[in-house]
Amino acid sequence: MRRLILTSAFFLTVGGVLLADERPATSNASAETLIAPYFQPPPEWAGKMGDFRSPLLFADGQKVRTAQEWRRRRGEILQQWHDLMGHWPPLITEPKVEVLESKQRENFQQLRIRFRWTPHEFTTGYLLIPDGDGPNGDAPKPAVVCVFYEPETGIGLGKPNRDFAYQLARRGFVTLSLGTTEATAAKTYALYYPSLENAEVEPLSMLGYAAANAWHVLAARKEVDPRRIGIVGHSFGGKWAMFGSCLFEKFACAAWSDPGIVFDAERGSVNYWEPWYLGYHRPPWRTRGLITAENPARGLYPRLVAQHRDLHELHALMAPRPFLVSGGSEDGPRRWAALNHSIAVNTLLGRTNRVAMTNRPDHSPNEKSNAVIYAFFEHFLGGGAN
Repeated sequence: MRRLILTSAFFLTVGGVLLADERPATSNASAETLIAPYFQPPPEWAGKMGDFRSPLLFADGQKVRTAQEWRRRRGEILQQWHDLMGHWPPLITEPKVEVLESKQRENFQQLRIRFRWTPHEFTTGYLLIPDGDGPNGDAPKPAVVCVFYEPETGIGLGKPNRDFAYQLARRGFVTLSLGTTEATAAKTYALYYPSLENAEVEPLSMLGYAAANAWHVLAARKEVDPRRIGIVGHSFGGKWAMFGSCLFEKFACAAWSDPGIVFDAERGSVNYWEPWYLGYHRPPWRTRGLITAENPARGLYPRLVAQHRDLHELHALMAPRPFLVSGGSEDGPRRWAALNHSIAVNTLLGRTNRVAMTNRPDHSPNEKSNAVIYAFFEHFLGGGAN
């Protein structure tokens, strides 16, 4: 692919990209060079907008024409989605963090920590703090929240190529690896407020809420620059990272690995209708699987579909913050039809190269796709925030 000419208003020269078995290094041009081709769709998808309603239309049909009007429209989208999904409880902005264990690993310190991430629940995760300065020789350092089914995978103790917290810590980022360990073991997966039997907020939105509280955990650390905190996750974690970054504006950027970035009832892994995502209903739950006449979707999800809503509206909330879709089997090139709407919002705001997507045939991430994720964070977080 040809290299794009990147705008100097935001893109900065930062640390280089590493193979999985290399130690952190710096090369000012390598991150920019690696991510550059992925900010434009392939020719067959350029300018294609699909059947998605433009987020640049107000609810009454009026068109957004200025950056000031976009800010008002952005608030409208956010309000509408929170009204539909349920409103968050107050954020936990002054978290109390308990350190359960500390040890040195390679070039970073690993802390096992415990903190409250919902009004009623604590979580245990891992905080990785690199020695010395950040990836661009800076201090305080950039940071990334890494989310998955449980936190051990993120620090390198699970399936390969899902160890985002570990790999980013080796590159000079403070990282916080989190997961829904107990809920995953119970096969309820997400977070339920105030209870599993009577959730008032869609579980996927509550995961976004927990991510926002995790942002405050990192922002309170003296080692962290709160202006430069991102979030990343794969699959279930990709959905979680997407909702966290879209619904909480303080995340500076985000990478979503093959979550299924729009509704797609034909893909069993793009299963937003399940009760632990956007289809919550009181137990007993529907049988897990595709929507059929015998096993219909319940709760909010069918209402969203009936209203012709889709997740491209949430993507637009990222603008002008950059995001990367690390696409696999669930997010192929056809997803540019949704992403082009976020490009249109950024164009209105006078910004370019804010929406990127890579593609691989398999759902699982690999070294090549992950190298772009790491370069993305090095580029947008490693040298400072605009």
